[in-house]
Amino acid sequence: MIKTLLLGIAILSIAILLMGIKVFFTKKGEFPNTHISGSKAMRDRGISCATSQDREASNRESLIEKILKEKV
Repeated sequence: MIKTLLLGIAILSIAILLMGIKVFFTKKGEFPNTHISGSKAMRDRGISCATSQDREASNRESLIEKILKEKV
């Protein structure tokens, strides 16, 4: 049981080290931006993530608010 646990921890540690080689061993290392807004092709097509779309929609003025402002 202990041998299996130690082997699992060793394999997990090696995997984390290998995935982070660029981040750990370069001066300006950073994880790649996998967010939709980080892709130029997606931005060119006008595609954004649901979180960004929700934030934009909540910042927009509703039709009722526009009508009320015009009457005042």
